[in-house]
Amino acid sequence: MINIAYISLGSNIEDRAQHLQHACSFLNQDIKINVLASSSIYETDPVGYTDQGKFLNIVLKVETDLTAEQLLEKCLNIEQELGRIREFRWGPRTIDLDILLFNNENIETERLIVPHPRMHERAFVLVPLIEIDPTIQLPNATTPLHQILDEIPDKEGVRLWR
Repeated sequence: MINIAYISLGSNIEDRAQHLQHACSFLNQDIKINVLASSSIYETDPVGYTDQGKFLNIVLKVETDLTAEQLLEKCLNIEQELGRIREFRWGPRTIDLDILLFNNENIETERLIVPHPRMHERAFVLVPLIEIDPTIQLPNATTPLHQILDEIPDKEGVRLWR
């Protein structure tokens, strides 16, 4: 079965653009993953822990025959390959890959919650996601995400990069 997933990627350490590029390449090199679309790159202010550098963020739309858990494992392996160290929540990172949406499913396991539980609060996720699919909405929701984005106060912290 072919699944459609949206993955958020972010980096704020060292060569941020190169980390994003490498993560995209790792995803594309997997024969079970096909990147269908990529948003523009956005430079964003940090959220949560703000005493750190700005992030570069993108969202990818992929098709895959991996399950959501298998895709999560792939994302975690890419983070490890690119040197991510989890020192503290919301801290600096070489790369972060989060599964935002997987088909139109609600998934809750010990390791994975989809839709991503805070995506509707984060302009740095919604802006690039809506760029790829302006009509997208959360599973079982009636409000499109672009309307939710209109109500988020930190949109000015998300800027098109270069």
